[in-house]
Amino acid sequence: MKECNQCGKCCIHYADGGLSATTEEIQNWEIFNPAIAEYVANGKIWMDPVTHKQLTRCPWLEELPIESGVDSVKYGCRIYQDRPEDCRHYPTYIAEMVRDGCEMVEVQDLDTPKQAQISLDILMADSRPSLS
Repeated sequence: MKECNQCGKCCIHYADGGLSATTEEIQNWEIFNPAIAEYVANGKIWMDPVTHKQLTRCPWLEELPIESGVDSVKYGCRIYQDRPEDCRHYPTYIAEMVRDGCEMVEVQDLDTPKQAQISLDILMADSRPSLS
């Protein structure tokens, strides 16, 4: 399992209605970060602030400047510290990563999915709620 290379596939794949935010997250945005709250309509996130229609791309996803000697585009999140839990917890399962074309998955992960899942769970331990 590779570390995230910021390919942006997860953000691009789920930004058009595939994400949700808790009531608490939305309330916190309304109080502490109204710029994010502008993109919430009827409890749904990443809605156009004017038309209230679902955006097809996360408004907070930004293409990072190309680094010298790097061919691939990298993406960053302008609300990384305030992003929804859905974003914080991704990726959750190896099958989900394969389906989404996640570039963290390596060939050996496909050969040993149980071990790959253990590696993923360890890698993501700081991003997910504790089970205890």
